Amino acid sequence: MMVQYKVTVATGSFFLSGTNDSISITLVGERGQSPKKLLDNYGDDFAMSSVGEYHVEAEQDLGRILLVRLHKEPFSVFPEDSWYCNEVTVETPSGEFFRFPCYRWIEGYITVELREGKAKLIFEDDQPLLLKHREAELKRNQASFRWKAYPGAPWKLDVNTLDDLDSDNKFSLVKITALGLTREASTLELQLKGLLNLKESWKSFEEIERVFGKKKTEIPDYVVHHWKEDTFFGYEFLNGPNPMQIHKCTDIPPNFPVTDEMVKYSLGNHTSLHDELQKGNIFIADYEVLEGFPANVIRGQQQYIAGPMCLLYKTPADDIIPIAIQIGQTPGPENPIFLPSDSELDWTLAKLWVRNTDFLVQQAHVHYLGTHLFAEVILVSILHQLPSCHPVYKLLFPHFHTTFYSNMIAETKLVLRGGTFDECAAIGSDRFCECIKRGLQRLTYTVLCAPDNFASRGVDKLPKYYFRDDSLKMWSAIESFVSSIIDCYYQDDSSVQRDSELQAWVDEIFTRFFLSSESSGAPSALKTLAELVKYLTMIIYTCTAKHATVNNSQFDFFSWMPNGPATMKHPPPKAKGTATMENILKTLPEVDLTCRIVVLLWMQTRTVPDKIPLGHYPNQLFTEEKAEQCIKAFQERLSKISAEIQKRNQDLPLKYYYQDPPLVENSVAM
Repeated sequence: MMVQYKVTVATGSFFLSGTNDSISITLVGERGQSPKKLLDNYGDDFAMSSVGEYHVEAEQDLGRILLVRLHKEPFSVFPEDSWYCNEVTVETPSGEFFRFPCYRWIEGYITVELREGKAKLIFEDDQPLLLKHREAELKRNQASFRWKAYPGAPWKLDVNTLDDLDSDNKFSLVKITALGLTREASTLELQLKGLLNLKESWKSFEEIERVFGKKKTEIPDYVVHHWKEDTFFGYEFLNGPNPMQIHKCTDIPPNFPVTDEMVKYSLGNHTSLHDELQKGNIFIADYEVLEGFPANVIRGQQQYIAGPMCLLYKTPADDIIPIAIQIGQTPGPENPIFLPSDSELDWTLAKLWVRNTDFLVQQAHVHYLGTHLFAEVILVSILHQLPSCHPVYKLLFPHFHTTFYSNMIAETKLVLRGGTFDECAAIGSDRFCECIKRGLQRLTYTVLCAPDNFASRGVDKLPKYYFRDDSLKMWSAIESFVSSIIDCYYQDDSSVQRDSELQAWVDEIFTRFFLSSESSGAPSALKTLAELVKYLTMIIYTCTAKHATVNNSQFDFFSWMPNGPATMKHPPPKAKGTATMENILKTLPEVDLTCRIVVLLWMQTRTVPDKIPLGHYPNQLFTEEKAEQCIKAFQERLSKISAEIQKRNQDLPLKYYYQDPPLVENSVAM
């Protein structure tokens, strides 16, 4: 007697996700498998957004359905047509219901095996067929996603062009089109002004303002009008594109010989540098990471890079202001300490050197290394070591939507020879890898874990630090969500230790990103549930809230070029009293380079139509109700955080919204 199963097949809902190819199915159960069945109803099967219902017969009860096989084959004379399959569901004659998530492109004439959607750890799999399936999946991924080594730097996916990526790792057509239109619109606007071909220095700050000063949004407009102010200069160390540079200073470094007399102008007559150090009111931003770094040559002209040190003071009004700047790391007569009491032009030039170095560190270390390259290593390691049925895979994979494609765009269009950064910034393509190496040597597990980072820098109680406040809220929400998911699948510390796939994944990240450096503090294995939760929280936070902060703030703060010049054409001054408006303008990037950087920043930070906000999971990889409840609780927690941020912002002269959950993308996407 034949046994009948009801099968539904859901096709993706975006443009070109349907197919004209023939699709057949085989059901594989504990007791056998069904004959291959062509899925063919009256009308157009597998069209965009369609959910087709079919009946599949077997000669006997197949028991628990373990796998479905989708066979994609030619149809008539039509050429091969890619298909995006969302999922397959199977209902047995007894009413049991099985979901088989897919959420991927199926290209070519192939057979694809989908596993039933319940998350399973390797030691829980009791079926040899399923163990073989998870092993085969990892072998395929390891062959498809190969490593490429960069000595002293994180390893990368071994691809050379965008075309080398498969469809699952490319942007959707919507996003590609949006990025293209944004770049074309911005470029066209500047071309119409005749600026992209103007290879000469700006004549005045007023001229720059005439071109870039009429901002239509709040923060860029504020930057244009307040960038010279010391209070705003200090504010950026807390809430600008690089809000992780500032540390509490308990002792003045020996190579930064600031004296009481120097800072008396800033501190006033009723206190001293020693007293303010004791009170915890002195902070420092030290850019030694770029000291002595070889600078780029742009159009035959040598550029310059410095490693400045900036001493900062928390005033009684709770503002952070700069009180001393040394542009190089080695003190001496030709490396003076600049002060707010110096001439306005001397002080402005010193601050410009700090802003230039902050731009470079933000772009190369904080943004590219600390989010994009980090995410790429995590994703390749997931594909190598965690099968799609693993709960950690299901938890993390949505946070890497188009990560490969984003990184390839960054590498080919920005970083490599001929890219915007190579041709317009002080760090060129030939030295960029060396710059990444320097950053990696200082990137520790403590830096990546937000609560530990703030505590280690001594800024956990610093007022008006909205980045910190929002980061801790987001970290806590992500941590609670991760913990609830992990509790669904791991019973105790022993289950973490027994999970061989998880341990191999952590070890691969340790070797491929942290380069097996014990001094990084990064784990090479996880022993407890608490360690696992912290590790996963760190990854999701980095790929969402942290990336949103350092990426989305770039145009707001750096599109006003004097607030973040990409390069400096003259060396740092060797004496006070030498700065003039003419040599300041000749030190800053030329008109065309300024325009190209602004176009780049605009393109990187624009919102695109298919953005997936944090906490939203349109691809339902988890099929268990308990996991869906965890996601719902996470969304509710994020809604509360959003309300708190919006309420806080009502009273701020400059709103801070980079970690407002609806504005945080669910992955490192641009």
